[in-house]
Amino acid sequence: MGVDKVVLEEGNGVDKPSKGDEVTIEYTGNLYDEDQADNHYRGTQFDSSVGRGDFRTQIGVGKVIRGWDEGVTTMTLGEKSVLTISSDYAYGDRLVELKGINGKTA
Repeated sequence: MGVDKVVLEEGNGVDKPSKGDEVTIEYTGNLYDEDQADNHYRGTQFDSSVGRGDFRTQIGVGKVIRGWDEGVTTMTLGEKSVLTISSDYAYGDRLVELKGINGKTA
């Protein structure tokens, strides 16, 4: 799937970040929920910069998930969009090993 974008508010239509630019982003991450079609499929929130301050990073160089690298570089300054990102463009499958609980290690 990759990245699908729904523009909620248009940006200035001119200033678009290029690979390597530092961008400032306010974001909220939600799990995909098929039952939330009327809310752009935004389910349970798992992360947000709201209240913590804007997030700053270089874009297009692999410092963030591929979905952001590709989606944010299609936006213009001031734009607000919903990026729906497939798992292979986000974190994908991850190997997880439980190595300890309350100081007790495996």
